[in-house]
Amino acid sequence: MAPFRFAVQVSNASSGAAWRDLARAIEGLGYSTVFIPDHFEDQFGPLVALTVAAEATTDLKVGSLVFGNDYRHPVVLAKEVATLDLMSEGRVEFGLGAGWMTTDYEQSGLAHDPPAVRISRMAESLAVMKSLWSTGAATFAGEHYTVTGAVGAPLPHSRPYPKIIIGGGGKRVLGIAAREADIVGVNPSLAAGYVGPEVLETTTAEYYDQRITWIREAAGDRFDDLELQVLTFLVQIVPDREGAIGRLSSTLGVTAEQIDGTPIALIGTIEQIIERLVERRARFGFSYIVVHEAEMEAFAPVVAALAGT
Repeated sequence: MAPFRFAVQVSNASSGAAWRDLARAIEGLGYSTVFIPDHFEDQFGPLVALTVAAEATTDLKVGSLVFGNDYRHPVVLAKEVATLDLMSEGRVEFGLGAGWMTTDYEQSGLAHDPPAVRISRMAESLAVMKSLWSTGAATFAGEHYTVTGAVGAPLPHSRPYPKIIIGGGGKRVLGIAAREADIVGVNPSLAAGYVGPEVLETTTAEYYDQRITWIREAAGDRFDDLELQVLTFLVQIVPDREGAIGRLSSTLGVTAEQIDGTPIALIGTIEQIIERLVERRARFGFSYIVVHEAEMEAFAPVVAALAGT
């Protein structure tokens, strides 16, 4: 099994100085990576913010979870990511997604194509970027992109390219991730384009069992080399685990068993959460755990106990 790694996802800070301090704090607490999303809501622009975070730290990896392919042309994004990876001496983890949040498309005026189209476009985009990073050039003629003699300069520090993260909840996108990525994020279904009550139906342990089966089948011989990642949404360090789960169960309208079993929730004492993470790694393979800024300090003892083990 892959050793545990931990990351923090954040969106912004009150100032440039506060952002630098936050990046240093994340590194100091033992987290591997800082991630920033890529939406048009209240958040920093990922590439500039990640560049500043990399410059403010020594070893902290930086990445977007995940860049929205539909509003980032692969030739442009490849150059920016390669430059950041070169300047940070290989500290980029490159997350790419097909786009899902309806408001991103409404605010920008971009066409919100059906999922199949967006996923196909993402796959083509990744092929272009891999060619630019690995060979320094790309010529590609697909359904969505036509690239002729594009120059991949600078080359990234990481060879042949930075670690690639692709996540999702559907069979097709997870199949692409299993074949093309280094890190596969398994997510609830976001097909509705927003986070609503129906998302809870896709957070059960059985849902994740099925997704891991799909990944294993698509990955074939490379499955053991993949790092499986989960983004958490409910993290509570509390002395009364059963009571906290019971209250959440009543609030969310789901069973206590569902909250207890879902990989997106970590509730209990430090010792109970450590035990749960070890159990879930054995069952699902999840070794790369992402939490949010609000709980990063309280969660730090878990990181200290498990990172690298």
